[in-house]
Amino acid sequence: MGSSVEQIKERLSVNDVVGSYVKLEKAGSNYKARCPFHNEKTPSFFVSPSRGSYYCFGCNAKGDIFSFVEQFEGLDFVGALKVLAQRAGVELVRENPKAKSEKDRLYAVLEVATEFFEKSFTADTEAKEYLAKRGVKEETVKNWRLGFAPDSWRALYDELVKKGFSPDEMIKAGLVKKSDKAGGGFYDMFRGRVMFPIFDSSERVIGFSARILPRLDDGKTGKYINSPETALFNKSRVLYGLNKAKFDIRKRDYSIMVEGQMDLVMSHQAGFTNTVAVSGTALSSDTVSDGAVTNLGLAQRLSNNIILAFDSDEAGFKASGRNAKIALSLGMDVKVAKMPKDDDPADIILRDSEEWKMIIKNSKHVIDFSLETLLEKNLESRKLGMEVQALILPYIKALKSAIDQSHFVTKVSKATAIKEEALWAELKKVVVPETSATPMEQSGVGKTSSTDMNKRSAILKKLLGIILWQEGEAKSTIDPKALRINLQEILGPERFNELFASTLPTKNDIVFEAEMSFQHASNLEPEISELLINLEIETIDVKLSDAIKRVYDTKVGEGNSDDITLVHKLSVRREELKNRRRG
Repeated sequence: MGSSVEQIKERLSVNDVVGSYVKLEKAGSNYKARCPFHNEKTPSFFVSPSRGSYYCFGCNAKGDIFSFVEQFEGLDFVGALKVLAQRAGVELVRENPKAKSEKDRLYAVLEVATEFFEKSFTADTEAKEYLAKRGVKEETVKNWRLGFAPDSWRALYDELVKKGFSPDEMIKAGLVKKSDKAGGGFYDMFRGRVMFPIFDSSERVIGFSARILPRLDDGKTGKYINSPETALFNKSRVLYGLNKAKFDIRKRDYSIMVEGQMDLVMSHQAGFTNTVAVSGTALSSDTVSDGAVTNLGLAQRLSNNIILAFDSDEAGFKASGRNAKIALSLGMDVKVAKMPKDDDPADIILRDSEEWKMIIKNSKHVIDFSLETLLEKNLESRKLGMEVQALILPYIKALKSAIDQSHFVTKVSKATAIKEEALWAELKKVVVPETSATPMEQSGVGKTSSTDMNKRSAILKKLLGIILWQEGEAKSTIDPKALRINLQEILGPERFNELFASTLPTKNDIVFEAEMSFQHASNLEPEISELLINLEIETIDVKLSDAIKRVYDTKVGEGNSDDITLVHKLSVRREELKNRRRG
């Protein structure tokens, strides 16, 4: 395995590997980027080709190509090794099966089971006709390794016994069950079903989702059943299809989330290769759980933008709302695709892939979508207020950012003629049910998170570093005195002097980082202008959070019009700065 590692490192440069996940910019002999492991608006993440490593000045993440893939994709070392070996064209030498660990044996038994299901599919006419009728092509069947579990109690069990696997290993992999009857034996978990293998990011099979053949569906057994949770398969850490969608999500900067397996494979077949599915998994309300990256955490690292495209039935509507609130609470930008009545993505794509393309193109932010849908009903004012309270405010409460809450409160007020004071009063009462946190904790209102502190600190460190660096140059490329004045206007003279004095003990390090970041910039002015805008936005965000906290803390009826006016004023200024940044 050691020689394989060396071969991979010889064939893959650190900038090529990291650059396939994040956008890198040349910075002299190195590269820089926004760090994928913490939120930041200005790059503090550096990649050194000569050293074969990366380092983030913001969060101290560091390592080589293996540790990067491990951390980014939530894999163990073997998983990262497999991902990189495939990219490098290096064949990994098979280990002695007897020397494998228990975890390795579980991967092995799932791989053998997948091969068995694939072989069984080729011999079953009914299963092949079912998928062909749904529009699934042979190439797609092979690409996704779709299979068939025979309608037999022990077909898989007998095959795995022949291959040398124990009943205990089969149970731990979620492939068989033991009969509850006295003296009863073992039987297959999946019978008479089309099999959809679920993969981790390195293409290893970790579980299955299975669809019963229509002829065998008696309405008593589930249409779809999924693997139980195992040592390999944790439903909150995997999204069906993410193994194939990850690079296109990164490339297109958004993911499409559908409900079912068929929706997923048909989407990829039609070219929508940035699609993932929730079926067989469970969205987590955190980005990291028990030290491991969750499914939405992985998707968010690839892109913060997501489009929910669930079925138009009641179950799909509820699932869309539930998942939208979870994604919003993680700080993601969530859009919803408007689905035709009684249609699902697989049916639409089979009928006309161009129709599906337009549905995705016309998707809208979940709050805008919900608000427009509500306004189309032309309700009288009292009923409209009740619907806003029930349907719109929970989404606003789920927003991680108090600033975003302020934006949408203003928007809803303008669209419905409901006063902002009334909306804020009702928003206080909303409890988002997905987490056990208090309403204040759920929304993040009034809290200055460590991430927010890190953002401001990183921006300030860069700006102060530029001042110190340029003041020490014989011929400066910008006017450091003017930059000092700009910072004093944003922070206030007293706060600026305090911060400037605090940097002096680490002056050399700060100057070095500024020089590393900006010495090759042909024109520093645009870089500084963006940093100043970002700093003012971050400063406004602190003031907004404090003002909104006071709004929340004030009891209903006690009056807080001054704070609401301040929130409105700060929100307008923030929007002006964002527009200037876009321009």
